[in-house]
Amino acid sequence: MDDIKWGRGEDSSVIITLPECSAFSDIPEEALAKVFTYLTLIPRQPGVKFIIILDRRLDTWASIKTALARIAASFPGNLHLVLVLRPTSFFHRTVTDIGFRFSQEDFMLKMPVVMLSSVTDLLRYINENQLTSEFGGTLDYCHSDWIVLRTAIESFAVTVKDIAQMLQGFGTELAETELPDEGKAIERLLESQTDKYRKLKDAIRSVSKEGRHLLSSLETSEKEDDSQWDVKLDWETVQRLLAQLRDMESAFDGFFEKHHLKLHQYLQLLRYEHSFQELCLEHLMAQERELSVSVDTLAQTEQALKRLDSLESNAQEVVARAQIIILHGHQLSASHHYAMALIMQRCNELRHYCDTLNAALKTKHSRLLHTHQLLLCLGQAQTWCDNGAYLLANQLVEKSQSKEGAQAALKDIEKLLEGMPSLLSSGPDILAIEYEAVLTPQLQVQIGKTFEKHAAVQQMIQNRQTSLRKLADKHIRPIQLVAPRPENPPRSKSPLFSPKGIKSIGHRKGKQTPLRLSWSHCIEVIHDYQESRSCVAYSLEGEDSPDLLKRHVMRELIETERIYVEELLSVLLGYRAEMDNPALSGLLPPILRSKRDILFGNMPEIYNFHSRVFLQDLEGCLEAPEGVGACFLERKESFQMYECYCQNKPRSEALWRQFSDCAFFQECQKKLEHKLGLDSYLLKPVQRLTKYQLLLKELLKYSTDCEGTSELQGALTAMLDLLKSVNDSMHQIAITGYEGDICELGRVLMQGSFSVWISHKKGPTRMKELARFKPMQRHLFLYERALLLCKRREEHGDGCDKTPSYSFKHYLKMTAVGITENVKGDVKKFEIWYSGREEVYVVQAPTLEVKTAWLNELRRILTNQQKMLRGLTKAHLLASFVALNCCFSENMRYGQKL
Repeated sequence: MDDIKWGRGEDSSVIITLPECSAFSDIPEEALAKVFTYLTLIPRQPGVKFIIILDRRLDTWASIKTALARIAASFPGNLHLVLVLRPTSFFHRTVTDIGFRFSQEDFMLKMPVVMLSSVTDLLRYINENQLTSEFGGTLDYCHSDWIVLRTAIESFAVTVKDIAQMLQGFGTELAETELPDEGKAIERLLESQTDKYRKLKDAIRSVSKEGRHLLSSLETSEKEDDSQWDVKLDWETVQRLLAQLRDMESAFDGFFEKHHLKLHQYLQLLRYEHSFQELCLEHLMAQERELSVSVDTLAQTEQALKRLDSLESNAQEVVARAQIIILHGHQLSASHHYAMALIMQRCNELRHYCDTLNAALKTKHSRLLHTHQLLLCLGQAQTWCDNGAYLLANQLVEKSQSKEGAQAALKDIEKLLEGMPSLLSSGPDILAIEYEAVLTPQLQVQIGKTFEKHAAVQQMIQNRQTSLRKLADKHIRPIQLVAPRPENPPRSKSPLFSPKGIKSIGHRKGKQTPLRLSWSHCIEVIHDYQESRSCVAYSLEGEDSPDLLKRHVMRELIETERIYVEELLSVLLGYRAEMDNPALSGLLPPILRSKRDILFGNMPEIYNFHSRVFLQDLEGCLEAPEGVGACFLERKESFQMYECYCQNKPRSEALWRQFSDCAFFQECQKKLEHKLGLDSYLLKPVQRLTKYQLLLKELLKYSTDCEGTSELQGALTAMLDLLKSVNDSMHQIAITGYEGDICELGRVLMQGSFSVWISHKKGPTRMKELARFKPMQRHLFLYERALLLCKRREEHGDGCDKTPSYSFKHYLKMTAVGITENVKGDVKKFEIWYSGREEVYVVQAPTLEVKTAWLNELRRILTNQQKMLRGLTKAHLLASFVALNCCFSENMRYGQKL
């Protein structure tokens, strides 16, 4: 079969020449079928026709018959014509003619056969340029060259197939390799796989180079002889194999790049987890829990403070490292790491641990400092008592018998009394209230012993003073003391002893009209209340100087602050402290004693702040009103305690309504001579908040273009923001159905009721939502980290005391929120879209002003988020881990193309 030749017929049929071969009948059927199959597969055009030239000029009819039978049985292609050059000898030609005449119908049923007498007859069917010289043609054909070329093409095809199998095997290996849990092992795996990848790339380049060289050879052959049709087919075959090789290389490069990225991100995740585990925050928190703040002596307190300082120093280092890890986590998240959710969870855990640790250390530090201050005061008091006892014991009786000696002894005692610590003048009850948070049974015993000792020394001093005055006054005319005329009218009697002198705030000249607001409206009516000018009247006749008016406002602020402090103290001593009075225990329901903190909230904390800090700050501004704005701004954070008080107020009112008729409260009110009940005094902190912003407005009114005006404006804004925050937080505590920790959402920034339409990308859900023509009424709560959608429900109370609750419906994380500021058709509408517009919320505000306020706040939050992420990374968006595996199976389809 080595002499088989090719050609092309007039109708583009492929010519296969079978030269004379005496051993044709000896070729096995299987081998012959393979040869014919291979020959028919070389032309790639669909529906190609084949012509076979069977040269049997030197053969016999029996050989021709056998060859035709085998061709009919083994040829798999579309056999268009069989041209037989019959034998030239007279005998064999005659036999052939007779044999073909009798067998013609059998052969013609299987294939068309034409018997030719001479080579000249071939030219009627085939052009001479497609026939070699032995058949009278001009075709220059070298069968050995054709075999070399076909061998090269087949070798190249096999090599391309082998490359594809190698790529597929390597891809399978990459996909099935189990990832180790250790960073060094991951690095070694990366190096190993990268080395294999480079070797495969070198193999692909080598095969591509071989294919391009073969293609160049075929292009040269085609230019030299355009009649060589099979050269063009071979060129197309090689070109197709090269294109397939390029596609495989491109797909393989993309797959390995994504796999390499996945391994690199996995290594980043392992290192991040390792950094997270190395922080030892739990160890620090355990040390913080073990650090006891229940101390009874000054030495114990100082030792505990030293340990706490050491722990705080270690905590600062760890927290600093935690902040770096959190920043690293945000960088990984911004680069779209496939484990973004886990990384952000770790960031949130670290932030929570750091905040918890810092808060706990701060609380313990404050408690220890408070305890240290109390012990110092107790020590000073005990030292003063000891000095007093020592002074009395060392006063010589002989020297005191004379007038001069008695007067000198009295001066010594007066000097001693002038140096008496303020703690001893406040009394044990006030001391217990001021230091309630740190009092232990042992400290209470120390306080009791100190005041017992002070009482004994005080009694001794009084007795000694009486005796000495008698001696000093002998034969001496008494001196009449004249009290100077007071500069200011006397203050009203303290509400601790009598409320009769307490007038409503601002009503100096009129009758008593105590201010009392219903709790359900006390925050909501702030703006109506602040417009009422009857509560502040400073325009006195002939006194229109701004400086003078400012001083009037300042005196009003300080005077009302003093009254406010006295009122708080009267409640704490006259009601709260009396709950521990054994004489009244029979009048107090047992359940009420355990709910003291609910009834009074954090009023002790408010009293301590105003009596010990803020009142002194305001008194320092009496002669310099321009500094009061800075005073408010400096204590801005401390005023946040009112938010806690107001949040507890509904529970306090519910408890008061349940026990308001209790004999205990009536007895306390009777002792204090209060005309108003306890509930009116529990409302004082809320009323005080509204009073501050009114007085600041008045000061700002008379301080145009003066020093401190900007601070005054800032203080007014801060107090109005506090009122709004208190109002928002009051609504927040009425949220029901939210399963998470609402404190993790940050501070509530805004809240309000809106009409809301919701649409989704998903088909069934979208059709269901589009069918809702009527909008849903939703109450929105905007936090620093999330937006909550709730449904408002009226559940509790009757009439004006009816309070709403809000059923939680939906949660939107602010990191996935976007806004569209204008919606066609209504200027009051705007869009809040979520997760790349997977969900779209069309929100209709009640007014254009409300819409503008919400958009400004949303824009501020989103801008801050962008600033935090900007500059961290500019890497391209990367596929997630799941998408990467999907891409693998998609990119590896090139193995099936071969």
